Amino acid sequence: MSRDTTLLILGASGDLTSRLLLPAIGQLLRREPGRTLTLHGAGSDDWSAKRWQETVHTAFASSDAADQVARIAGTTYTKADVTDRDALAGLIEGIEGPLVIYFALPPAVAVAACEVLRDVKLPENTVLALEKPFGSDQKSARELNTLLQQLVPEKRIFRVDHFLGRSTLLNVIGVRFANRLVEPVWSADHVQSVLIRYDESLALENRARYYDRAGAMVDMIQSHLLQVLAILAMEQPADLDEIDLRDAMAAALRATVIWDDNPVRSSRRGRYTAGSIGDREVPAYVDEDGVDPDLGTETLAEITCEVRTARWAGVPFTLRSGKALADRHAEIVVTFRPVRHIPEGLTGKPDDGGVLRFVLGPDRIDLELNVNGGDDPFALHRDVLSTKLGKGTLLAYTEVISDILDGDVALSVRADAAEQCWRIIQPVRDAWNRDDVPLEDYPAGSHGPEDWATSRPAGS
Repeated sequence: MSRDTTLLILGASGDLTSRLLLPAIGQLLRREPGRTLTLHGAGSDDWSAKRWQETVHTAFASSDAADQVARIAGTTYTKADVTDRDALAGLIEGIEGPLVIYFALPPAVAVAACEVLRDVKLPENTVLALEKPFGSDQKSARELNTLLQQLVPEKRIFRVDHFLGRSTLLNVIGVRFANRLVEPVWSADHVQSVLIRYDESLALENRARYYDRAGAMVDMIQSHLLQVLAILAMEQPADLDEIDLRDAMAAALRATVIWDDNPVRSSRRGRYTAGSIGDREVPAYVDEDGVDPDLGTETLAEITCEVRTARWAGVPFTLRSGKALADRHAEIVVTFRPVRHIPEGLTGKPDDGGVLRFVLGPDRIDLELNVNGGDDPFALHRDVLSTKLGKGTLLAYTEVISDILDGDVALSVRADAAEQCWRIIQPVRDAWNRDDVPLEDYPAGSHGPEDWATSRPAGS
């Protein structure tokens, strides 16, 4: 795609735009002085031109890019009902050259806007960028995909998953396929289990409008962590373009099911009660502003899956995410099987054959090995080789915006992958809706429900 692109943000007066999109745009412009960008915003709030300019300036300053505001001095904001055909057509009319429409909107509003776009003539090479969740189940995801593909080809649909833009996941690909020590042992023959975890110490943080109807399962596991699983489990692609890479990821997801086909034994859920995180007092989730206690929304979710391929059959992949926990843990933990035999004379028999750990933000790789030495040269103990990869130079959304503007969809979620993610979790959602799996309490600032520390879902 040409580097001279118009970016139209629908929902420009919302939190997503000011907190994530605009700082990323500023950082991108600072990083790429040759890029030309025309920025337009539209939203339901009655903002003046001055307020929009102030919002842009504040957001750019937050990413140390205040000096880049002059490069989009012509940016405009329009109050508009983006679900109205005439209003939406008016925003697009007259735009020449490549256009990116970014739907920074609640999912239902984004779908309504796409519905009216069917009657609007779009400029050639228009790209549509949508935020998660993509549908609310497999059927609605399929219907949304059909709608989007009536507007533009699949290669110009960017389903945003900022996890896929993280350098950490590219590091996983590099470590997997570029090391003779790792590539041959990346299978059920050598791997005992895989844990993909994203625990947060943050609580609800005024997100009830979205989160209370999504919960930890949809917010993180369905939307993000299953994509991480796909990268870990996929076969080696020939290259990292949008066809081979996404073909490999989709194949892994198609082979993924809930462990033992038993969503009751292979899933757990919890919800935080009042507690303290550091020096912050946190109310119970049900007492947070905007929460409907009758929805029974989980703030901690865990599922165990199996990837039923020759490479991975029999290996539990546990995906976990939660809010208001004691510590932040964002990591991928690959635990290797114990060796078959340890020579007599060595003491301190290890439980496993070592651990490879990828830590997200700041990025780090740890290799935990069983070693001996020290005061007793016969005693085995665990030691860690670690390399810090840093925080990364770009915000997650800077990578996303750059790919969108360049028309590179390789690290976005393809239509079939979005549908498969809903298919994978549906048995668990059904079991939870039947209350077959208890909603367990845990105090904010704890490590989760008490029994989770000593028990695991089946297979893990």
